[in-house]
Order: sequence, then structure tokens, then C-alpha cells
Amino acid sequence: MTLVKRNPKLSVSPFDNLVDRLISNDLFEWSSRNFSTTNTTLPAVNIREDDEQFAVEMAAPGLKKEDFKIELNHQVLSISSERKESREEEDQNANYTRREFSYQSFVRSFSLPEVVDTEKIDARYADGVLHVVLPKREEAKPKPARVIEIA
Repeated sequence: MTLVKRNPKLSVSPFDNLVDRLISNDLFEWSSRNFSTTNTTLPAVNIREDDEQFAVEMAAPGLKKEDFKIELNHQVLSISSERKESREEEDQNANYTRREFSYQSFVRSFSLPEVVDTEKIDARYADGVLHVVLPKREEAKPKPARVIEIA
């Protein structure tokens, strides 16, 4: 048996169109028509700067801290993740009409300014957000104003 996606324009009744949408899993995906169903979009990132540091926050819900790889190479910080998931069925003789698996990966890279103290970079993952702290070198931090006496 071969499954063929039907053309909704050729459907004879509204019921046929509804059945087609249920089978193709499009009925409940109103806002994601142009995206993969495997959730492989690039994670959103916020970068904040203050006098002491840069703070990178990456939204990556559903991952574990073991799923991340953070590398620093020639002042380029790379944050990546790779995850594979499959649903195995016990019945080896079954003829599948639909069997789902997913693979998701991403890499985000950032060129770091020279003011970052690369020896003190710290990272943690909590509540679906990866936090990376990039402290500034002491000489790059703003100094308090001082009065210079005239000789």
C-alpha cells in the first residue's frame, strides 16, 4: 500500500479536507507552517554588557547541560549542541506508514573583543537557559575618577 497526499483542492467535501489535514498533522500547527516539526530552529540569544562583564543568555529549553559544547578558539566563542532522538517500535514485521525520529543541531559563534578575560569565562545551564559570563580584563574596566593636582 502506498500513501499519497491528496490535493485539498480536489476534495469532494469539507470532511475530506479535514481528514487530510488530520493525517498530515497540519491541523494544530497554525503558526509553524514554514518550520520543521523537529524543532530545529536556531536558539535566541541575549547579550548584555556592563562595566564588569558581558553576559550571554541562550534560550534552549528541553536540552541538558551535557548536550552543549562551548569552545574558544582565536577569540571566537562557539556554542553548539547536537541531539538525536528516535522512537523504536518492538514489532520488527510492521509496515510503517509513519515513523518519526528527529535530529537537531546548532552552532552559534561570537567574536569576542580583546577586553574579555578568556581565562575566566564561566557557563551554567538552568531552567532552559544557558548563561555564559565573559568577564572583562581589569585594565578594561572603567576606573573611578580621580583628581590630578597641578604642580
